[in-house]
Amino acid sequence: MAPSSEKKQLLHLVFGGELTTLTEVQFRDLDKLDIVGIFPDYQSALAAWKSKAQLTVDNAHMRYFIVHMHRLLDPGAV
Repeated sequence: MAPSSEKKQLLHLVFGGELTTLTEVQFRDLDKLDIVGIFPDYQSALAAWKSKAQLTVDNAHMRYFIVHMHRLLDPGAV
């Protein structure tokens, strides 16, 4: 168990890929998904997301997402 003074990890996954259309989330090639990483909190995930999104701003079909993994791992918690 983690000591109570430690900040609770709220894991977030940042990933992206090229979509087939601009109107739905359907990836063109699942083998080419860009897994940016797993981050211990939303703030660091957001910083990584912004960085990747900015690098691909010229490609309208390229999208990055933040997945709140902590919600999937423990649906009853915050």
